Amino acid sequence: MAEGIFNAKIKGLGLEKSIQSDSAGTSDYHIGELPDERTLSCAQRHGVGIKHRGRQVQLSDFRDFAYIIAMDNNNLENLKQLKLQSRFPDIEIFLMRNFASGAAGLAVPDPYYGGEEDFENVYRILDTALDALISHLKVAHPQVFKA
Repeated sequence: MAEGIFNAKIKGLGLEKSIQSDSAGTSDYHIGELPDERTLSCAQRHGVGIKHRGRQVQLSDFRDFAYIIAMDNNNLENLKQLKLQSRFPDIEIFLMRNFASGAAGLAVPDPYYGGEEDFENVYRILDTALDALISHLKVAHPQVFKA
């Protein structure tokens, strides 16, 4: 869901050719699968299209992406361990909600075992955190936003 929301926001800014994102898990579950139907339904209600299929984080991701962002502390720790195996020890790994004011250190909850309201809650959390991420990017990379 985070990738879909982010991509929609970036497209709305006309920056889809300058900023790319990709979602990946730290485990090998759900490789090649579409997101949960409830994720797709929630995103669609908000006008966000998701075409992504599950994939696992690769060591090359530490080379190919300027930002690696975890949704929760478990994935954050897994990513830190993977980073040690990569040739890119200087890349920083972020926790998604650390970008949002007042939410530092908080995880994006996993809505899988909940209902529709849990998916809506995650959408709102991500929407806020991704707006904050984009604000961060505008400050950190102003040249990208001047186009």
